[in-house]
Amino acid sequence: MKILLAGGAGYIGSLLAPTLLERGYEVEVIDLLWFGNHLPKEVKVIKKDIFDCQKEDLIGYDQVIFLGGLSNDPMAEFNPALNFISNGAQPSYLAYLAKLAGVKRFIYGSSCSVYGYTVNELYDEDSPVTCAYPYGISKLQGERGVIQMQDDNFSVIALRQGTVCGYSPRMRFDLIVNTMYKSCLVDGKITVNNASIWRPILDIRDAVNGYLRAIQADLHISGVFNIASDNYTVGQVGDLVKEQVETLTGQKIGIEIKQIQDFRNYKVTWQKTKTILGYEPKHTVSDIIVDVHKHRDEYGNFENDHYYNIRTFKKLKL
Repeated sequence: MKILLAGGAGYIGSLLAPTLLERGYEVEVIDLLWFGNHLPKEVKVIKKDIFDCQKEDLIGYDQVIFLGGLSNDPMAEFNPALNFISNGAQPSYLAYLAKLAGVKRFIYGSSCSVYGYTVNELYDEDSPVTCAYPYGISKLQGERGVIQMQDDNFSVIALRQGTVCGYSPRMRFDLIVNTMYKSCLVDGKITVNNASIWRPILDIRDAVNGYLRAIQADLHISGVFNIASDNYTVGQVGDLVKEQVETLTGQKIGIEIKQIQDFRNYKVTWQKTKTILGYEPKHTVSDIIVDVHKHRDEYGNFENDHYYNIRTFKKLKL
């Protein structure tokens, strides 16, 4: 099977691509390489804007996975116009081309951010989507744009991902668990802005597993699916990171609790994904820290701009 990863040189793609290669898939990537290229040499990388693609560019692929666009709230709020273009219009355009080219399945990397504020309920894929922030709105636009193209010959799956964390060859330290780990090593303490709010955390290895389950699903399956490793309060994440880092390093870690209001508060269920796709998460926050710490000698300066998407994005001056 031949698979195209659009935006595949980023955080998730840099772990997903080698995993696909190990399973015998033929993998190619299209990416503007804003964050460099950390992919295996066996992966063909095409440096190109998705909007410059034509139908002919997608002929021959069995499945297309969209991992591109702007990846978090700071990037979306820094350039809202590009955010809506990249997360809303771009995946819709690529799915349109893929369908014209005879691709059998399109997988869209969506986000649980679309839920906004869930009022202490577990939300499933049929629950209201209420996010009022540019990032969550744009991810929902992209999701709806691709899903409406689904038919009997074109499967479309949107994976609503929790906050992805953990080690990747294209490493990031601007994600909640990764950020707390970095703070432990650099500052000797963790800062928790609001301990009571909920987040679905997704170990990047579980994210890769989610994409594998979507790729391998029967082609008659389409729809929206939540994926997460588990739901945690931010305060709970802080305690788990503190405990695991202390165990790994023998260093005493402090925690500073603030009360900064945040209207993004959501927790989700992935029962539908388990039932239909066979997705089963395996990893905890503690597992994430163990894996991130295992690669600590690779990181060098934790404050290097290439670990932070918004810093790299600002330098592009788009």
